[in-house]
Amino acid sequence: MALKGFFPKLKLVSRGNSITIVGDEEIMDLFEKKFQQILAYFHKFNQITENAIEQIILEDQGPKEMDNGAEILVHGNSGVKIKAKTVNQRKLVKSVNENDMVFAVGPAGTGKTYTAVALAVRALKAKEVKRIILTRPAVEAGENLGFLPGDMKEKLDPYMMPLYDALRDMIPPEKLVDMFEFGIIEIAPLAFMRGRTLDNAFVILDEAQNSTVMQMKMFLTRMGQTANFIITGDMSQVDLPRQQKSGLTYALDALQDVKGIGIIRMNQSDVIRHPLVKKIIDAFEKAENEDAKKQEEHRNEKRNLDSKK
Repeated sequence: MALKGFFPKLKLVSRGNSITIVGDEEIMDLFEKKFQQILAYFHKFNQITENAIEQIILEDQGPKEMDNGAEILVHGNSGVKIKAKTVNQRKLVKSVNENDMVFAVGPAGTGKTYTAVALAVRALKAKEVKRIILTRPAVEAGENLGFLPGDMKEKLDPYMMPLYDALRDMIPPEKLVDMFEFGIIEIAPLAFMRGRTLDNAFVILDEAQNSTVMQMKMFLTRMGQTANFIITGDMSQVDLPRQQKSGLTYALDALQDVKGIGIIRMNQSDVIRHPLVKKIIDAFEKAENEDAKKQEEHRNEKRNLDSKK
């Protein structure tokens, strides 16, 4: 989005190296403040992206937290510093620090799963928990993979790749193998959670939009006295049968006012993958809204015809 898109009530005229602005004095003051922050960011990091501009404009803290000021969650492989990069990712970190159970929902590419895994690894390294448990519904994304050979872990591997990818960034490969072998990091299908009490653990339920209402209730009630739960999901990617309600939708509605449970809703401004990802999400959302509008118009026309008969 162009800079002027964030200030529709201002008239911006660019000539050479100068910008003339016309409009409400209060909005002009805000524009000047944000523009100075953008310049400061550019001088500090010698680059500026559309996402960085959007984050600076939309947040109150300015550029000081955009990169080096952000809390380091873990030091990944090769000394890479893994941090929360966007406003809502930092809200997720803050919410996990304040709540034992947090829901993180939003579109693809917003770092829900990656940030959740980083927080789990941080807790494990700090000895706040003794193990990490990763689970998700074994629902295929519109494809039938058929029978999968191997043991439990091998059957689940295709479903858990996003979690594995994040773990590989944060834990050396040989150490990661040992952690799986000794149960320090456990992979389990959601259906196998029944009857368990998950204690002294950091538990992540990924792709929670594909859980049923009963599965979600069963999972949430597994929580032990010293556990941390993060539930992530994207309501635009539900793969359940059309007539079946998502457990994530139900839980968000039912638990929104429960003290001790945090809910973080991410959006397109948090997308940190290739710039095209954000544009794809926007395009699909626009197309879906247009389809819904057409369907509603078609239903109204049908009602009118039926009433005339």
